[in-house]
Amino acid sequence: MRRFKQQLEEKECIEILKKESRGVLSLLGDDGYPYGIPLSHWYCEEDGKIYFHGAKEGHKIDAIKACNKASFCVFDKGYRKEGDWALNIKSVVVFGKISLVTDAEKAKEICTKLCRKFTDDEEYLKKELQNALPRVQCLELVPEHISGKLVNES
Repeated sequence: MRRFKQQLEEKECIEILKKESRGVLSLLGDDGYPYGIPLSHWYCEEDGKIYFHGAKEGHKIDAIKACNKASFCVFDKGYRKEGDWALNIKSVVVFGKISLVTDAEKAKEICTKLCRKFTDDEEYLKKELQNALPRVQCLELVPEHISGKLVNES
C-alpha cells in the first residue's frame, strides 16, 4: 500500500467483504495469463474464509487445480460528497490460497448462505438446493493478506 492515508482498517475491509455481493476472482490461467472472473461470494465470520460456487468443470477449476494462488477484489457502490462530481470508492483486495470444497454438508451451507445474500425466499432456496446442489462446485479462499483503500476518482 503506497498511499497509507487512503488505507482502510481491517475491520472495514471485512465489513465490505460481508456486505457486497460480488467481486472478481483472479487466478493464473492458461499459458500464464491472468484469468479474472466476476463471482458472488460469502464471507464467513466464523472461519474468516471466502466462499464461492460455480460449475464442477471449466477454465476456473482447471486454473485452481494448476495453481492454488488467487486474489479477490471487491468494491462498494461508492458515494459522492455534496457538490462533488467524483465518486469515492472503497475497495478490498484479498490474496490467498483457493481450493475445492469436497465436503457435501459444507457445500450445502455455502450455497445456502450465498442464496440468502440475495433472497429470503425459502421456497426458492429449497428448490435450488434440491435441483442445483448436485451440479455445484464450491470453492474456499483462505486469506493470507487483506488490504483495502478509499479512492477518489478525481
